[in-house]
Amino acid sequence: MATSSSGARDNSFKIVLLGEGAVGKTSLVLRYVENKFNDKHITTLQASFLNKKLNIHGKRVNLAIWDTAGQERFHALGPIYYRDSNGAILVYDITDEDSFQKVKSWVKELRKMLGSDIALCIAGNKIDLEKDRHVPAEEAESYAKSVGAKHFHTSAKLDKGIEELFLDLSKRMLEKAGEVEQKANGTNRSTSARRNVVIVDDEPEQKSRGCCS
Repeated sequence: MATSSSGARDNSFKIVLLGEGAVGKTSLVLRYVENKFNDKHITTLQASFLNKKLNIHGKRVNLAIWDTAGQERFHALGPIYYRDSNGAILVYDITDEDSFQKVKSWVKELRKMLGSDIALCIAGNKIDLEKDRHVPAEEAESYAKSVGAKHFHTSAKLDKGIEELFLDLSKRMLEKAGEVEQKANGTNRSTSARRNVVIVDDEPEQKSRGCCS
């Protein structure tokens, strides 16, 4: 995290989008950052990223949003892109049950690699195709809760749920960053306190020994 010349702290976070090909990851990012939507499927070959700046309760937040490829051959490269992420959005297509099952694999991998340090959101995308839904909303929400993630219903086409998704993730990344900072400060204070105790305890003993010799 950096501090700007005006004295306000810049909170910079990296978000990675993961999920199968054609679930709409790129469409979600483009709708959020540039407010654009293209009906044609855009294939992401490896990974690309876009920046978005926010102001949350007076705190300046800079998001680097990484949009990754969904092809199976990309899976092995995944860790290169998500290993230092602060947040992840796992996207599935509500009309494709298999894409939801793949989200579960990604969650396991992220938790194994990054533990609870990474904030997770799961996005059930393409709610404009509700009539073709194959993933029950209750099942998806229950699963998200069980792994400590938030679940959102989104549509890049209708521009639904996307602002809320990124805002919630940003707030939770801010909270986690604050917790880490508090722990670091607490460790420094306790270390300093322990040093003071040693000094205070040692000095009288040395003086007393000196008097009696």
